[in-house]
Amino acid sequence: MPLLPALQDTAGPTAAREAVRFGGLSLTYAQLAAAADPLAARIAGGGRVAVWATATPETVVAVVAALRAGVPAIPLNPKTGERELAHIVADSAPSTVLAAAGDVLPPALAALERVDVDTAAAGPAGSPFAEPSPESPALIVYTSGTTGPPKGAVLPRRAIAASLDALEDAWQWTGDDVLVHALPLFHVHGLILGVLGPLRRGGSVRHLGRFSTEGVARELESGGTMLFGVPTMYHRIAEALADPSASGGLAAALAGARLLVSGSAALPVHDHERIAAATGRRVIERYGMTETLMNTGVRADGEPRPGTVGAPLRDVELRLVEEDGTPLADPASIGEIQVRGPNLFTGYLNRPDATADALTADGWFRTGDMATLDPDGYVRIVGRKATDLIKSGGYKIGAGEIENALLDHPGVREAAVTGEPDPDLGERIVAWVVPADPAAPPSADELAGHVAAQLSPHKRPRTVRYLDALPRNDLGKIMKRSLHG
Repeated sequence: MPLLPALQDTAGPTAAREAVRFGGLSLTYAQLAAAADPLAARIAGGGRVAVWATATPETVVAVVAALRAGVPAIPLNPKTGERELAHIVADSAPSTVLAAAGDVLPPALAALERVDVDTAAAGPAGSPFAEPSPESPALIVYTSGTTGPPKGAVLPRRAIAASLDALEDAWQWTGDDVLVHALPLFHVHGLILGVLGPLRRGGSVRHLGRFSTEGVARELESGGTMLFGVPTMYHRIAEALADPSASGGLAAALAGARLLVSGSAALPVHDHERIAAATGRRVIERYGMTETLMNTGVRADGEPRPGTVGAPLRDVELRLVEEDGTPLADPASIGEIQVRGPNLFTGYLNRPDATADALTADGWFRTGDMATLDPDGYVRIVGRKATDLIKSGGYKIGAGEIENALLDHPGVREAAVTGEPDPDLGERIVAWVVPADPAAPPSADELAGHVAAQLSPHKRPRTVRYLDALPRNDLGKIMKRSLHG
């Protein structure tokens, strides 16, 4: 089966169906194929391509073109700082960057051939593109670890198809579904689940461009059947529902949706309950990673149990292990999640060492997430094995690269970064700073701006605390568990 079967037959039953909508711009399946195929023909046979992944239809056309051509695509976050972007470009070595005609690209991309994406292009119908091998790389998505620069997770077509088909089974996802979301298109949640998911089913996706509760209500009221979001979005929905003067339309729209799905981080139970009380509908959760795509999920016909991410999806094996890697004798106790199945990545680009560290000899992926299992197989994630991965606003953020950026500031002598609970973001980034001049420390705004410019805005510290010295053990390692507000 092709990865995107609805785009193979531009005269078929889905040809006139809306595939994607961004505000006032809508593309049918026939129009999407007509725009993507000339671009696919241009890049076919070349090396990897970078995609300037704005939340626009141009990004969808670019990614579809790369998939049609069998060329690996590297989605780039347009807010990425120069240092991080330069690393990604050097590491992945794309030959071309695909972008909307009006996009202003940063200097880190200046050496790449630029190809502008035209959503109104009209290529020949039914352009012949052979379906690549299921093991061939489809996307290379960069993910932050706990230390060092981001690593490129190579996602084969097989993994994308397996995950999306497992979600079709779990969520009874069909071509009649209309998905609404406002997720970024440079990572797994927004791009693979939020765009390729509907396209694989022959359904539709309506992207809000920018999240707003008004936009959610509008699109769900006008035919949307599913909503995907991260906890920050659902927290804002819960806050809006608490206002009786403004919540009526939103509550009715949410109540009419077939499925409300939250992912990328745990949705607080308080927000679960507030949304359920106002709408009569419960949000369901799922659990995945860049390297594994989707591992577990609450089924559409299952029990939406707050605090859990459901049971393993079809064809996904999941186990909990002790520190030494042996399976837990008691699944009700806490262990590290390991997964195995067709949903796994191929490995980290140019990092055989990191790939070997991530996988056991018999193919289990070490997630670094700690969990317990309910008697019926529902997974309850309790936190990270390490303390250096922060989940904020739906993003997974490594503390190490933020610390390195802070240490580049002339006013910083020492720095450590931790995460603290935040009712809106899930976790907020906290910087612990020993200033070079205690009498004139750099301000919190100055440090936040410095990090945002070096890395990305969502990686900036929201809180800065000043210390005379960082707590360290006898080996000089910072004891982060001793840092607390």
